[in-house]
Formats: sequence, C-alpha cells, structure tokens
Amino acid sequence: MEYDVTIGLEVHAQLLTSTKIFCRCSTEYNSPPNTNTCPVCLGHPGVLPTLNKKVVEFAIMAALALRANINRKSFFSRKNYFYPDLPKGYQITQYEVPFATGGYIEIETENGKKAVRIREMHIEEDAGKSFHPEGSCIEHTLVDMNRCGIPLLEIVSEPDIRSPKEASNYLKRLRQLLRYLGICAGNMEEGNFRCDANISIKPKGTSFPGVRRELKNLNSFRFLEKALEWELNYQRTLVETGGKIQPETLCWDEKELRAIPMRTKETSSDYRYFPEPDLPPLVISDERIEEIKRLVPELPWDREKRFISEYGLRGYDATLICSERSIADYFEQTAAKFKNFRLLANWLTTELFRELSERKLTMDNFPVKPESLALLLSFLESDKINLQSAKRAFSIMISTGENDVEKVISEHNLLQISDEVSLETIVDDVLKGYPGELERYRQGKSSLFEFFIGQVMKKTKGKANPQLAREILKRKLSTSSQ
Repeated sequence: MEYDVTIGLEVHAQLLTSTKIFCRCSTEYNSPPNTNTCPVCLGHPGVLPTLNKKVVEFAIMAALALRANINRKSFFSRKNYFYPDLPKGYQITQYEVPFATGGYIEIETENGKKAVRIREMHIEEDAGKSFHPEGSCIEHTLVDMNRCGIPLLEIVSEPDIRSPKEASNYLKRLRQLLRYLGICAGNMEEGNFRCDANISIKPKGTSFPGVRRELKNLNSFRFLEKALEWELNYQRTLVETGGKIQPETLCWDEKELRAIPMRTKETSSDYRYFPEPDLPPLVISDERIEEIKRLVPELPWDREKRFISEYGLRGYDATLICSERSIADYFEQTAAKFKNFRLLANWLTTELFRELSERKLTMDNFPVKPESLALLLSFLESDKINLQSAKRAFSIMISTGENDVEKVISEHNLLQISDEVSLETIVDDVLKGYPGELERYRQGKSSLFEFFIGQVMKKTKGKANPQLAREILKRKLSTSSQ
C-alpha cells in the first residue's frame, strides 16, 4: 500500500544573547555546572522576571526574514510540567497569541523548489540539562541549571513536509538563515539548535488524518533523517500487520538507531497553560520593526542569485559559497581585488573548504587575508607559479599566518619554471634516465606519457610549467619515435 506522509518540525533555536531571557546571568556555554544561575532562573519564591530587549530584537529579525506576520501585541504564558531540570515546575513561553504567525521558507525537493509554511514563532525560556557522567559510578541523575532561562525562539512549521530528506533540507535552510542573521550559533552538537519532529501516515488518497507521533530533541541532520525513516517504516509495518498506531512521544536512541517511547502524546490541556502574571503583554511598535528591518542582511538565497548574475558563478558554486555568511563575505572581499571570479570560486570550494575541514578552522580565525589570496591567485593566473606551488604557498600562509605572498614564494622557491631551455634539459634528463620506459612508449604504450610528466614535475619539485612541459615532452617523444 502507498501512503501519504505528513511531517511537521518544531525547531528550538537558542538566541545569541550574552545574558538570559529574564535575568542577567551569562549564557556562556562551557561554564562549570550550576555557576550561571541566580534566584530568577532558579525559580526562587518572590522573584520577578524582566524581559531581555535583545531577545525581542532577534525575534523581529527572524520574523522579517521568514516573511512572517509579527503580532503587535503578544502574551506570555506558563506551561506547567515536571522535569528534574525545570526548577520552577513551569516554562515561560507564549501560547494563545504568539510572537508571529505565517511566513515560509523555500527548500529543494526531488520535484524542484517548494515553500514550507511557518505556522507560528514564539519566544520562550530553555530548561536545564540532566545527564550521567561517562565512566562514573554515580547512579543518580545529575542536573546542571546553567541552561535554565537561555532564550529560545521556537519556530513551528505547518505539516507541509513529505519525506525525511525534505525535513533535513528544511532544517538546513532554517539553520543557515538564523546563522546569516547572526542570532543563533546553530551548533547542533552543543544543543543550541535542535528540533522535535511530528510524523504521521495515511493510505494514499484518503481524507482522514493519520495518528501523529513525535520524535524529541533531534540535534543533527543525519539523526533527523534516520529517526524519521525508522518511524516511517515502523508505522507502515504496524498498519500492514493489522496493528493500531498510538500517539506517543519518542526519543531517538543514537546507539541502537531506534525510537524509544517516553510517554503518551500530550495535548495542550495537559500543560494547564495560563497567563504569566509577572510579565506584561509584549507590545511592538511599527517604528521599532522598521528600525530592525534595516539590520537584516542580504538573505542567503538572494545572495546566491546575485552571485550567479553578478559574478557569473555556477549555481552549485554559489550555493556552496553562500552556505556561510562569513565565506560569502570573504569571496566578495577577495573578488574586489581579483576579477577571475570562476577561478576564485573554484579555489574556495576546493582549497579553502579542505583547509578549513582538515585544520578545524572557522572563518573567524582564518589567517589568510582576502587581499593576500587575491595576490596569490593573480600569480597563479599569470603563470608565475603553478597550481601545485599555489596550493603549497596557501598552506604555508595558513600555518604561519604570513600574508606577504611574495615573501612566501621567494623563501620557499615556488616560482614556476617557464624557461624553455631549462625545461628541455630536464625533459632530456628524464628520458635518458628511463630508457626501458622510453622503448615501451615507442612500441605503443602511450599511457607512459603521464609517467614522464610526473617525473619532470618530481625533478622540478612541482615548479615546472605543466603546459610547457607537456609541449616539450610531446615534441621530444615525437622526434625520438621517428
């Protein structure tokens, strides 16, 4: 039987504020347990929360970028439930009138682009964190309250997603957007960008809704896809063997690669929402929205289109370069000094990405300045150095932090050998040094041409002009074969 799949995501993005949402405690990630706390975020009796202004500004930026409708007056509520790491016994969130509604984000699908609609966005506080230390003999759950009160922006999609891959693409696009805005770090391994996924199936073409089940706290794209694929298979198998799907909340076991039931699925009535008595309504003026609108940068998908039209980049390269705002900025800063945009794009998507990955660097601490890369690539373009030498110079500059390109090339003797007489001598020496291979080449083993080129490059330590070396070798072999 074929099924219609319905998926909706609830994304929790920690906002990049220096202090918490309702108090002045630090939001620093790796602080010792239970050090970034105070009576407010620990829920002591009699304390009063005060809303962080920066949280509201960040929420406005996100809503504008997602084309959502900002409610000029929204309200805070208490969502009541018990967790060991929720000291107040409730979470301050928004319920009846959220911060914003509507909006959408475009994603790639098998059938082209598709808009996934946003149902609502609301501001809320995070809970603490429960954990068991690895290798510890302690049998009790330990609780770190540092995360209590960290500001969250919850973005709830409409159930427009139809496959695990679409869900992953949506999450990637949303993460990219929030990072571009500079309002969320998006470090999923640190838990500051995570999602809950709601999924249901129904026989294709039927009108009644499927039974919704929820997968909680998925913090990687890979786990999101795997968890949804597992759950889809579970629901199909259950239906086809005569079973009945039960509404449940599940957690994903990363080691066993399966979903484990946590509890039956709650409804809003289970949380006993009621208005937060200690916070007034959140009122936002049109003037404030206009002020924040000027802070919203060019969005990644708009930048991709501009890079294609303005710089003549291929769509694939534009997408890769615009994946991070800092890399796109670096491209444009370098492009202001070096006009071979295709060569620059190719360099970034190969050499830069490889170096960042291997050295575990980010653009925030990348040592090679845009103007230095521009000069290095101009040397490559003008044949003063070859590709191998350019790669070596780039690596040296990253390792040493040296941005004087000419100094690096001179000190490491990287200038390309383009003197025809010198190269002819080197080619002659290579052919004399391998008489057996030369004889086999004459007998028709033409693949040995690349062997000889390799030996020329080895003899020159990679500095030979490859095109000129090929021309000379081709001429010499042609003459020797006559």
